Amino acid sequence: MSNLQTHITSLLSAASNGDAEATERLWRAVYDELHRIAGARLAREGRRGDLQTTVLVQEAYLRLVGHEGATTPANRRHFFAAAANAMRQFLVDDARKRGRLKRGGGRRPRLLREASAAVDCDPAEVLALDEALAMLRAYDPRKADIVELRYFAGLSIDEVAEVLEISPRLVDQEWRFAKAWLHRRLRPD
Repeated sequence: MSNLQTHITSLLSAASNGDAEATERLWRAVYDELHRIAGARLAREGRRGDLQTTVLVQEAYLRLVGHEGATTPANRRHFFAAAANAMRQFLVDDARKRGRLKRGGGRRPRLLREASAAVDCDPAEVLALDEALAMLRAYDPRKADIVELRYFAGLSIDEVAEVLEISPRLVDQEWRFAKAWLHRRLRPD
């Protein structure tokens, strides 16, 4: 385990025990990494304009450790998996609030790209993907985790492998399988 992983894990432990200073240091330790990942994806995909990278990162963090009763993840792996899930939930909630599902003109969601920043997607696409992802999670939870980490958190194959503590080759294989599985669920026919 690297020094950064150990540092984040120890901060998570202290934060879960109510150490406010550790919670602040945790925020500083993970913010740059989360922001870098989200920013790189948005730059590659183009900004949607009404949701900035900073807002997405802050909302995900607040959902993880920022409110009373929040369960702090036990280690770095769980933290980034939970952050991806929190980002996905925020995007789904945002899509529902904006109510553009009816304005989608009957379009079906686009198929997943290699590593797409979901903040650039039409709300109808986010909602359809969320529903399909719930079905994938019931079928194979690790593949659903890989989709969350790749698509919603914007992590690379190597970063996902590190977070899930599996080989990059296995991540690549399961990512390809998950994309194909989801494409079948999202196809218009």
